[in-house]
Amino acid sequence: MTPSARSQRGALAVLFGVVFINLVGFGLVVPLLPFFGLSFGVPAWQVSLMFSAYSLGQFFAEPLWGRLSDRIGRKPVLLATVVANMVGYLALAFAPNIWAAIAIRLFTGFGAGNVSTVQGYVADVTPPERRAGRMGLIGAAFGMGFIVGPGLGGILTREDMGRLGYQLPLFAAATLCALAALGVIFLLKESRSPADPSVPRPAFLSGVRETTRDPVVSRVLLVTVLYMAGFSGMESTFGFWAETRYDWGPREVGLAFMVVGLVSTLCQALVVGRLARRFGEARLMAAGCLIFGTGLVLQVTASRLAPDQPLLVPALMAVTAFGMAMVMPNASALISRASPPDRQGSRLGLNMAASSSARVFGPPLAGGAFVVFGPDWPYLMGALMMIPAAVMAVNAGRAFRRSDLARAAPTAAGPAATASDAAPPA
Repeated sequence: MTPSARSQRGALAVLFGVVFINLVGFGLVVPLLPFFGLSFGVPAWQVSLMFSAYSLGQFFAEPLWGRLSDRIGRKPVLLATVVANMVGYLALAFAPNIWAAIAIRLFTGFGAGNVSTVQGYVADVTPPERRAGRMGLIGAAFGMGFIVGPGLGGILTREDMGRLGYQLPLFAAATLCALAALGVIFLLKESRSPADPSVPRPAFLSGVRETTRDPVVSRVLLVTVLYMAGFSGMESTFGFWAETRYDWGPREVGLAFMVVGLVSTLCQALVVGRLARRFGEARLMAAGCLIFGTGLVLQVTASRLAPDQPLLVPALMAVTAFGMAMVMPNASALISRASPPDRQGSRLGLNMAASSSARVFGPPLAGGAFVVFGPDWPYLMGALMMIPAAVMAVNAGRAFRRSDLARAAPTAAGPAATASDAAPPA
């Protein structure tokens, strides 16, 4: 193995550890938030605003942090965001009322909007043909953190201790963020040089307009919105659906989501990269959308045809998890391959902002469908969304191949090659 390859693997190992620790902290807090919110003696709708506030913070933060990391480097942005998470968890532990808690969650979501920076780091140190696999490894770190975090949060939460019993997991999450910050400071090397300050920066909105006009990236952004709206709608209503169909409680729901996390983690770590190199990111992304949608339809079908077989639920959730594992890593990899080096963070940031926006409106739409039309409708709506998402993924792949041919044409045919020279044969 060359020194360069060893350096890449070492950097990715450190980044994997930082992401894992950070997501364990996130997973620690999510299961206790509803109970923590109710400890203020407020209605459930106010408690739910803590979740939406977090996603809203991420929506605004992802493109800003991603663009800043293109400008000043990945390491300072990662450090700032991890420290912001630590401060957010500590502040939440001492929130005096629900509105302060909502404001703190908005701030924490803004600090947590560093996924695009992580993906930008991966793109900096990874050759284009291997990016889907490396993005999958980072996705596996997210999955593993979210598997470990909720279990640890359940152990640390002590309802018999009152408010302090809910503060203990928040203190633990802040401690893990402090460890992640130390890892960034002492173990992570910067992956790109800061931009030349004499070069004028384009206006932020001009970057957005440029990205939305890109035939590859714009289509992938639509895939992200449709997929994440369907997923977040399923995720937010699954507990209610399982209680209605199978009389499940929090324990069974938690175990079912653990299956999702395990399957998704294993697939992203072991399968995504190999399949992407063989079939291409766009085809795999389209297949993932269709598999995810099929899994949702099978859940509804099984609950009606075999209501006395609740073990079918985790088995079919494994199908949806396999589809999930195919979508987001390949979306990130395709955006990365279609973007110049100095636009990696900003474009990946817009993709994560699209994901966050879907997490803001997806759950209310699914909840409304659950109440108005019935418990199966969030699943059916999500499945329907996957059809245009798959079409967009295929179109993004075609656009990428056309742009790839156009870039390769001058090299293959000489400087005088024209657009028609690069056109594939009919």
